[in-house]
Amino acid sequence: MYNKTIAELAEGLRSRQFSSRELTLAYLERISQHQALNAFITATEDLALKQADAADAKLAAGDAEPLTGIPIAHKDIFCTDGIRTSCGSKMLDNFIAPYDATVVAKLQKAGAVMLGKLNMDEFAMGSSNETSFYGPVKNPWDLNAVPGGSSGGSAAAVAARLAAGVTGTDTGGSIRQPAGFCGITGLKPTYGRVSRYGMIAYASSLDQGGPMTRTAEDAAILLQSMAGFDEKDSTSVDRPVPDYRAGLTQPLDGLKIGLPKEFFGEGLSSEVASAIEAGLAEYRKLGAETVEVSMPNLKLAIPAYYVIAPAECSANLSRFDGVRFGYRCEAPADLTDLYTRSRGEGFGREVKRRILMGTYALSAGYYDAYYIKAQKIRRLISDDFKNALSSVDVLMGPVAPSVAFGIGEKIGNPIEMYLSDIYTIAVNLAGLPAMSIPAGFASDKPVGLQIIGNYFAEDRLLNVAHQYQLATQWHQLTPPGFE
Repeated sequence: MYNKTIAELAEGLRSRQFSSRELTLAYLERISQHQALNAFITATEDLALKQADAADAKLAAGDAEPLTGIPIAHKDIFCTDGIRTSCGSKMLDNFIAPYDATVVAKLQKAGAVMLGKLNMDEFAMGSSNETSFYGPVKNPWDLNAVPGGSSGGSAAAVAARLAAGVTGTDTGGSIRQPAGFCGITGLKPTYGRVSRYGMIAYASSLDQGGPMTRTAEDAAILLQSMAGFDEKDSTSVDRPVPDYRAGLTQPLDGLKIGLPKEFFGEGLSSEVASAIEAGLAEYRKLGAETVEVSMPNLKLAIPAYYVIAPAECSANLSRFDGVRFGYRCEAPADLTDLYTRSRGEGFGREVKRRILMGTYALSAGYYDAYYIKAQKIRRLISDDFKNALSSVDVLMGPVAPSVAFGIGEKIGNPIEMYLSDIYTIAVNLAGLPAMSIPAGFASDKPVGLQIIGNYFAEDRLLNVAHQYQLATQWHQLTPPGFE
């Protein structure tokens, strides 16, 4: 059962081929069998079975919602009522959320069964899932390699068939890069399309939740329930949600694909480049045309991002002070000692690094020189995308310059680690939708093809991805040992 897609599972549940309880038990057994992956921080067995039984009752009564009985899991950045929400950090190891994030509530309303909470880089800061307080997640395709980050637990869970679908978040590529490294489908929606309420903030103007699944069709099913206006989120966009599955079958004849030349230059692995070119050749067979475009300001994306994101994180994480909730140091001498030791002991090395970077960029004398300048660059990057997308339907290129690297290989070199997101970060700065789909292998590890669209064009991205998946089999492959 666990080898079926969400679409296939939904059909099987409705035709009573199996029950939600049977399906949920099968996934819970796999989670238990594959604990060595370290994909889950918390498994919610009792709750899952209770929800599965409720789903079976609804299915029997013919009162099913789109996801009724489908077992999923959430990145541990989404608040879940009565369940630990840790953000992969010692700071929140003892935090029990008192409410559900909007994404969690929407998927629950749609009938999904929650299997648990997934491992992640601490406070979503990382590109390898090695900064988690709970230890690194392993890539199912190579247990000595990282799964990508920060949504590494989410990507590994889908690749290893530990959940039918999962939620992730993307601040600078944290859905797309791990999806690429683990050979699954990951979609970062337009900023504002999915509510951020109850999603613990890293960088508020960049964070966006989205689905991670095996196929584009499954991503469409999950996004259908996740998307929509939320009055609790001031950045949520009040715009109708289209039927994402309705346009999946549209042929690609006449599709115009832009290839940013900045995505195919120095730094891109030759093996990855070959896999991407093979994917583009498949699109040409499907009737698409490819043209080169130029986006000259993309080279400034990483320096701009690593001013803006840390600046926002330094403000967002100031609330974790040892006073109201989260980790508190033992026997503080006074209030200053409480603040200093609680934050010093509760946060990991990478989080501290980014807080310090952000505080420096926002400090008197440096705000204009760094933060304001980075925001101006952000506008230039947005204009580059606007210009490119005015002449093409979508943009395509690699998700990352290499395949998944080894655990421990880059953790000691922050700059090299940051460069693994070189092709994804600009999309977040512009607020555009983008996705990663499996497009082959290099050195026996998955390669992700990135598809970038215009604002609120998720339906078009899903269509473009689905048609490719109908013509290829990369998305159907399962890591050896997890069949």
